[in-house]
Amino acid sequence: MNTASSPASIELIPGNTLITKTPEEGRALAVKIARLIVKSTQRNAEVREKLRAVYEHDAGMIIALTQTVAIEFATIDLP
Repeated sequence: MNTASSPASIELIPGNTLITKTPEEGRALAVKIARLIVKSTQRNAEVREKLRAVYEHDAGMIIALTQTVAIEFATIDLP
């Protein structure tokens, strides 16, 4: 089954804004954006699911993921 998405169908900035009401909402938005980066890079859902088994046991990959979220969080506008 081909579950690939076209690039146009992935909204990379949910709601088209980086402004949030609270730091908690900002952090959640950063996580969402980081996940969308993965989805837009690896469009095949079956492949993404298989790769999870690889990175969930790799501390280096988990650290890289948290760095990506931190970078995205730095772009969020907080009150």
